[in-house]
Amino acid sequence: MRILIIDDEIDILNIIQYTLVKQGFEVDISTNGKEGIDKAKKNIPDLVILDVMMPEMDGIEVCEILRSDAKFDHTVITFLTARGEDFSQIAGLDAGADDYITKPIKPNLLISRVNALLRRKIQGEDEGTKNDILAFGDLIIDKQKYQVNKNKEELHLPKKEFELLYLLATKPNYVFERDFILNTIWGTDIVVGDRTIDVHIRKLREKIGSQFIKTVKGIGYKFVSE
Repeated sequence: MRILIIDDEIDILNIIQYTLVKQGFEVDISTNGKEGIDKAKKNIPDLVILDVMMPEMDGIEVCEILRSDAKFDHTVITFLTARGEDFSQIAGLDAGADDYITKPIKPNLLISRVNALLRRKIQGEDEGTKNDILAFGDLIIDKQKYQVNKNKEELHLPKKEFELLYLLATKPNYVFERDFILNTIWGTDIVVGDRTIDVHIRKLREKIGSQFIKTVKGIGYKFVSE
């Protein structure tokens, strides 16, 4: 697996590179956004670890440029930043990032997060080769376009709502446990409230209809296809 780190703080860059190389990853580094984009295009990375605040071109712009290029459709992008959570998460996710890690970060936690992100990438590719478009009667879920249509009308779903719906719909009638949903959709290093899933489920039911998602008390949720 190839990882690209883009950060203008040399000390942090070197620590992360050393930690990941010890784990057997191929690691490219860059100290600015423009160079980082060039290196990404030269050797398509599986994962980009990207700082938000950098001179010349900030991480948000870098992320937007990478996400606009189809070559990086299967590249995972996570922000590594010391900025406040509210700004970085909202701006980063809007730009197309997959996750968010706060620095400073301990080496063991970094390795854990990187492995989790790469597992999600592999799982997503395996599912994507078979299930890019899921169809259940008049409900169509298109993973490539992040688009949901019902009765031939497009529904507007925020990123997390779409990811939650797609996860459940990949295995109709399979019960997904709450902890698995939280770890898969929100990650293990982002603290969310106990009712986060419930709120997203409620919003999904309002948009697609309550018949598709069922609650399994004490366990989690399942997508019902019939």
